[in-house]
Amino acid sequence: MPLHPLIPIAPALSFTFFAAPPSTATLNVHNGSRSALLPPGVQDAPHPQALDSDGGVGGFERYTWFSIDDDLVYLSFYEDWGPLNIAMFYRFCLHVHHLMESDSAAHLVLYTSSAPQQKANAALLVALYSMIIERQPVADAFHPFSQIEFQPFRDAGYGRADFHLSLQDVLHGVSRALQCELLNLSAFNLDEYEHYEQVANGDWNWLTPNFIAFASPNDREYTNALRATMEGRPSRSLRRPIPETFRNTIRYFRDRGVGAVVRLNNPLYDRAEFENAGIKHVDMYFDDGSNPSEEILRDFIALADAQIAAGRVVAVHCKAGLGRTGVLIGAYLIWRHGFSASEVIGFMRFMRPGCVVGPQQHFMYENATEWVRWRVRHEMRLELAKE
Repeated sequence: MPLHPLIPIAPALSFTFFAAPPSTATLNVHNGSRSALLPPGVQDAPHPQALDSDGGVGGFERYTWFSIDDDLVYLSFYEDWGPLNIAMFYRFCLHVHHLMESDSAAHLVLYTSSAPQQKANAALLVALYSMIIERQPVADAFHPFSQIEFQPFRDAGYGRADFHLSLQDVLHGVSRALQCELLNLSAFNLDEYEHYEQVANGDWNWLTPNFIAFASPNDREYTNALRATMEGRPSRSLRRPIPETFRNTIRYFRDRGVGAVVRLNNPLYDRAEFENAGIKHVDMYFDDGSNPSEEILRDFIALADAQIAAGRVVAVHCKAGLGRTGVLIGAYLIWRHGFSASEVIGFMRFMRPGCVVGPQQHFMYENATEWVRWRVRHEMRLELAKE
């Protein structure tokens, strides 16, 4: 039997977990009813029509159990393990809708393991489903899980995990992104997301309609020639055909309205490649794993805001496109849209796993209120300028 009674998520969807999950085939014998442990006082559940007090399913003939534990697997950078990204959520929704269309008489039950990481990732998927697909308020989407303990998500760094990101943080972050029209699932392109997130294809993700986060292009012949020139050794010309992945990146950025590329790490390619394609290129270097100065933050916010106001996209990268990149984009989103630090980190990791690393998490938490104040002062200056 499951460790928890069925948790109603939607009229035709519930959730539970097992200490040792049985196979789907085992759970689905006898119309799936043998392991369907119903909650007491089910009439008080958000969707009481889904379950009835006789052990059946209101309006349905059977339970169909399914699991995503072996199909939607987080690819860790180090000891991080979630949250699952937007592509996995999209695939989950497609699977749920396929099951519903295949058997309209079945009440679906997503089940998972009580292992902390699997339980948290699966619970987040169904909570997001409730919030986005069923259009439940974020508080109602989280409410069924409010009395269940979940392990907090950790960052992708090599240091200690001393910043806890909760399931609620991710829900609130995605909710705010939806409210601010920074996320539109109906326009999400699954094939494109899964293609370009691969290192061989550029390693980038759209975080919002105006921000792309990506790993630095690496033109080894350029860096070798540059190093040789700096050391006074003979070198090949710096002007030569660039790697195909880099060339494809430039073409994609140009075609998708990227107005500026912001580089935060040491040069691994010739900036002229972007400039020759009509894309502004700006260097705002700060050390890997560190936090930006106030000058860099203000310069980045001003640059990004001007580009976005002009209808253009800003592409930002450090070496991996995670830590430094996430801090600056996150700071802008806090400044512009009023995210909390935990909300924006949760949202960005949903869009690009691994964003914001180590001490950068605390830096954002400690400075988020100040960045909101910057915005208030900015708006006051604009109002005064009109008088």
